[in-house]
Amino acid sequence: MQEKPHILVVDDDRRLRELLQKFLLDQGFAVTVARDAQDARTKLTTFQFDALILDIMMPGESGLELTAALREGDHVPILLLSAKGEAEDRILGLEKGADDYLPKPFEPRELVARLRSILRRREQPSSIISGLFSFGPFTFDLAKNELRQDDELIRLAPGEVTLLSTFAQRPGDPISRDELSDMVGTPGNLRSIDVQVARLRRKIEDDPRFPRYLQTVRGIGYVLLAN
Repeated sequence: MQEKPHILVVDDDRRLRELLQKFLLDQGFAVTVARDAQDARTKLTTFQFDALILDIMMPGESGLELTAALREGDHVPILLLSAKGEAEDRILGLEKGADDYLPKPFEPRELVARLRSILRRREQPSSIISGLFSFGPFTFDLAKNELRQDDELIRLAPGEVTLLSTFAQRPGDPISRDELSDMVGTPGNLRSIDVQVARLRRKIEDDPRFPRYLQTVRGIGYVLLAN
């Protein structure tokens, strides 16, 4: 029997924690809850999670601060929740390393759909051909979804893995932002693609303002060059 995905729900609202826990359990997930960032850190040292659902507005360490801290050494998928739904707030969440963002109030079925999309992106696509793709000092292992600079492993968020896998299979081929947004599970959200490309550039470019490898194709999207 396939193991249930284990989700950590972090929210200071006890009622919402309990509602999310019950709904996700009914949808076939294993669920652990935490009341704040400190509680979440304790749970993260005790259990291994497949994804985090993380509220932004919490007392003490905020969800954005926790996201940024986790991204320094962990690539667990993160779905942010917030009462703020403005575009700049969503962009800030993605820039901190979140994989998706859902404003409150939300439809629980949409939460589950987004969560499952994140989990699918984390899994290795069965259609990926085993092999290595090299560009500059970097090597991307398409079978393991691992990026290395020389011998050093570079940590990538799940959305960045999906982007790089897509580019690596089509080097030199300009890919539209619409297609990329469908690939990473955010159809129509073109701004989120720009944010994730910017994050990926910071990891592979000497100067992200003047990219050598991951270049913009005006009016189309982006292209990954091997040299």
